[in-house]
Amino acid sequence: MRRPIATYTAALALALFALATAAADEPPALRDAAPANKEQIRALIAAAIKEGSVTYWDTIVQSNTNAALVEGFRAYYGLPANFVVNYSISTTAGMVTRVEQEVLANRVTIDVGAVASVPWAFEKAKAGQFMRYASPQYPAYEAAFANGLGKDGYFAFNGAYIFVPMWNPERAQFKGTSWGDVIGAIPVGRMSMGDSSKSPTYLSTYIGLKQLLGLDYFKRLAAMKPVFIVRSEQIASQLVTGQNLLSFSGMPTRAYQANQRGAKLQYIIPKEGVVLLPQSMFIVAGAPHPASAKLWLDFILSEPGQKILVDREALMSGRSGFKSPLPEYAPPIDSLNVIKVDWEKTSTADMEKARTEWQDIFNP
Repeated sequence: MRRPIATYTAALALALFALATAAADEPPALRDAAPANKEQIRALIAAAIKEGSVTYWDTIVQSNTNAALVEGFRAYYGLPANFVVNYSISTTAGMVTRVEQEVLANRVTIDVGAVASVPWAFEKAKAGQFMRYASPQYPAYEAAFANGLGKDGYFAFNGAYIFVPMWNPERAQFKGTSWGDVIGAIPVGRMSMGDSSKSPTYLSTYIGLKQLLGLDYFKRLAAMKPVFIVRSEQIASQLVTGQNLLSFSGMPTRAYQANQRGAKLQYIIPKEGVVLLPQSMFIVAGAPHPASAKLWLDFILSEPGQKILVDREALMSGRSGFKSPLPEYAPPIDSLNVIKVDWEKTSTADMEKARTEWQDIFNP
């Protein structure tokens, strides 16, 4: 017996309504995903809920930014409110040492890390100390991979930054446009500088700038008797207070954050070029919460995650097609004159040689 057309129409309407309701109940990660990736994401979400937490170490992200990331992360994947993100901020050297010690001792507690030491990241990926993972976000970072700023399947950068001359116009006047203008710009002993003996990121900057400016430039800089500092937040705060008048190693993201609180820090992007420092984000091999680690990495590299990071930390995104909400502090990378350094071929031995050279110049 044939059913009336109205019966089929009603059944179709109910089916479509059920599909629409199911889609509406999906978290954004599933709604935004390509059909081929949906089952993988569902499986990771289910596994992450069972794991219940993820441990993340970073060298840049401040605690209030991490709070925003955690809130966005839970919402993006539909995770429960009791899902925990254990976050720690570290120095670059501290992060490198901790990861190496945990992997060698086979007692891994860190799931995900991000650090702006690209030579170290290439080395650890090659040694099998990073988990291989084909993140669905990696296709958006193909240009960065092609430029040697990451390794497909192992690490991409969650944001990049630069160290440049920075000052407080309420305390000092600086009208320079180049690295050369820094020399003699302020009295001896009133300039701060990142400590390359203790930080791989300042050391990487030295390697790139020496390639451009030459060794004699740094000898002239040493004659200015700079004050050496490790944390970029401290560099900015000492400019605000007037303890130092100019920093050789100012960080635009810290200028942005200080200026949000009422400061008036200024900086230049020297016309000769800058060393780009991408924060390599990776999953540690043997991570105790692998599903949660994959979701956390995917979220940070996604469009929503990048918007939070750039808006709050003024980091430069490596995601293709991403439009910076803070172009003054976090300009598109392709707008910069970036000094080309082959980080994949820069070994630990090369870094140590450069560190010794820097110490001989500034601490003879």
